[in-house]
Amino acid sequence: MRNLKIIEVKSELGAGTRGASMGVEAIKIAALDFGSRFFKKHKSVEVHNENHLLLESAGSQHAKRISGILTMLERVCDEVSRTLKNNEFPIILAGDHSTSAGSLAGIKLANPKLRIGAIWIDAHADLHSPYTTPSGNMHGMPLAISLAEDNIESKVNKPDQETINYWYQLKNVGGISPKVTPSDVIFINVRDTEKQEEYLMKKYSMKNFTTAEIRRKGVEKVAIEALGLLDHCDIIYVSFDVDCMDASISKGTGTPVPNGISEKEAGNLVARLMQSPKICAFEMVEVNPTLDKENLMAENAFEILLKATNQLIND
Repeated sequence: MRNLKIIEVKSELGAGTRGASMGVEAIKIAALDFGSRFFKKHKSVEVHNENHLLLESAGSQHAKRISGILTMLERVCDEVSRTLKNNEFPIILAGDHSTSAGSLAGIKLANPKLRIGAIWIDAHADLHSPYTTPSGNMHGMPLAISLAEDNIESKVNKPDQETINYWYQLKNVGGISPKVTPSDVIFINVRDTEKQEEYLMKKYSMKNFTTAEIRRKGVEKVAIEALGLLDHCDIIYVSFDVDCMDASISKGTGTPVPNGISEKEAGNLVARLMQSPKICAFEMVEVNPTLDKENLMAENAFEILLKATNQLIND
């Protein structure tokens, strides 16, 4: 049994669509509607956000609001590190996916000598940098930040010096870079990528369990295989973006993608992964209730969250 601590990160600076900062509250409302005392039972803390920057210029077209993203990553890093050092298990509920680079930085800061694995359950690989991004939205960059990967070989943009300087600082949040290596990252259900990301996935032979593979093998076997591929790692972080689920389900998120998994498959997958004693943190991101009807996305997300945390509490 582990002591859980909920870390609320109501930031949406990295998203292209507004509303993800409301995702945490939407999940809380779902919990109330289900009659659950989840958020009453567990200790929680809210990381102060910089969403006021949404009213100002986005700045660099190749890394929008990068100064605010840096501030958020530093704050998340400190909170996650503090939580782990206090022997608590971080359950990070965040708006857009960009701040997950802060989560990984915090895990590394708390465990500088340990080898960290990452299981990235997402429709997107999030491997872009300011040199490769087609949109400039930084929720497509957290894994590249954590890998300290510029992908200059696939360069299509020419970011200005200020952006380059901020990008360097992002990669070095927590004072250690990189936080993870490509061989220690496992993708599950990634299916919407650009050629620059595909170049890196192929270059480093990064494993991606596709929807077809999940259906063929079943979530139990995929979870076991994913954990097995990271057996050489000391600890493992699980990042869950709700857009891993099919677009018919994940309407309440900014970037829904067809051919995803079902909410039942997602819940069972996460529940099985969380049985591993190596799992050190769980993160859920990108619920956007402004795009939803009757809070269905948050309700699905909360049920998956319960399945994940029940494993931790029961074990």
